[in-house]
Amino acid sequence: MARILVVEDEPDIALLLRDDLAAEGHQVDVLADGDAAVKRGKEPGLDLIVLDVMLPRRDGFDVCRDLRRARVRTPIIMLTAKTHEAEKILGLELGADDYVTKPFSPRELHARIKAVLRRVEGVTEEVRRIGNVEIDFARGEVRRDGKPEDITPLELRLLATFIRHSGRVLSRDQLIEEAWGVGTYITDRAVDAHIVNLRRKVEPDPARPRYLVSVRGMGYRFDG
Repeated sequence: MARILVVEDEPDIALLLRDDLAAEGHQVDVLADGDAAVKRGKEPGLDLIVLDVMLPRRDGFDVCRDLRRARVRTPIIMLTAKTHEAEKILGLELGADDYVTKPFSPRELHARIKAVLRRVEGVTEEVRRIGNVEIDFARGEVRRDGKPEDITPLELRLLATFIRHSGRVLSRDQLIEEAWGVGTYITDRAVDAHIVNLRRKVEPDPARPRYLVSVRGMGYRFDG
């Protein structure tokens, strides 16, 4: 059972989501506007936020951005009626963990929720050290020499993916599937850019990586 916050301003959809998720055994709270979502999202105890993009007062993109800036690491699945890929990617870049496009089936949403919760639970170590860097997955923090480094939820998921497969070469497609989610459209160049950013936070010398190693023609390998 997970504690899920649903943020949806259409009453029929909100009621459907609440009843359907409750029938799956989850504890569900429902809100209808962005301001209330930011306030509630900062409170402890949530396992997942299902967040509609089109909301009164503050849209879902703003809510997601504000929560991540406040270092809230609760997984977020965005609901969107928009089909433009750039807008879906925007939500992921702002820190959302996945998205579901309306209209959607309950089965699809359940599968997405299980996948996101499984990725969160899949981190076997709460704290991992890489050289002088400490990664605290439970708190969603990275510290270098004891000082905090800014890190996004996506970067944490990438680190968790590499650590789970330590010593193995991972293709870009494998990284996308595990860190972004199955069915996510993102270019290889965007994956490379995220790896570059990640190296700046965990490598002693990002120009000569020791831990996040490129394997030409294949992908990346974590040597930790």
